[in-house]
Amino acid sequence: MGRQAGQTNTKTKMPTTHANRLLAIQRGLREAVDDLSFGPPVSHVYNPLRYAWRPAAAYFRRYLHTSKQVLFLGMNPGPWGMAQTGVPFGDVAFVRDWLGLPINVAPPQDQHPKRPVLGGRCERREVSGTRFWGWAQARFGTPQAFFARFGVLNYCPLCFIEPGAGGSVRNRTPDKLAPGERAALFAVCDGALAACCEVLEPELVIGVGDFAHRRAQAVLPPSFRVERVLHPSPASPVANRGWAEQAERQLLALGVTFQSVSAPPPP
Repeated sequence: MGRQAGQTNTKTKMPTTHANRLLAIQRGLREAVDDLSFGPPVSHVYNPLRYAWRPAAAYFRRYLHTSKQVLFLGMNPGPWGMAQTGVPFGDVAFVRDWLGLPINVAPPQDQHPKRPVLGGRCERREVSGTRFWGWAQARFGTPQAFFARFGVLNYCPLCFIEPGAGGSVRNRTPDKLAPGERAALFAVCDGALAACCEVLEPELVIGVGDFAHRRAQAVLPPSFRVERVLHPSPASPVANRGWAEQAERQLLALGVTFQSVSAPPPP
């Protein structure tokens, strides 16, 4: 843990070993969360590691096949992001056009009509994803340059949907689940996070938002440095006042350095 987060990673472990180990962890996570039960007000639960496994696996093989200096940790899938693509913060356009991943999904049978899984045909944008990957593209230019040092995971693979007022629907975040449901889910996701960090060996784990930061702090041993940055969600008034610029200031304060390719994207 002696290197700074911005220095060159000199670890030379076999790439296929990293990818295979991570995919085994994700398969185990996929099966374990499928065995969990969630009651009202949750009406639908989407597991993109099940129906969007092909793009999810392609993401791990292409971009998480080496150790990482810095690991960004998100919370759980957004309905128009990872729920569509299987990729963390997975806005469809960025996954397809910048990450270059094919979005082949087999949508689940039990879907809410207002939250359809359309995969690559989804035209809705995931604001959190456009902000996060838009920043990465602006600062690093190519995915290869970004993933040479950075990795991105989500803590929980499930997207929870519940009825809202007047026939609307809304997302239910993992921290809002019933206590028993939350405890069972956290036990599974905690184990997967710890195992992934053992593989990726990050110098720094950055929780994107308070929830991911708290879970990483609770799960990881002191040998891992855990910090946080602002979440890019449009539900955050602070993030709506220029997320990229604020996140960059936080990263620089944490000692994460990067060369600028272009100006940060608009919020």
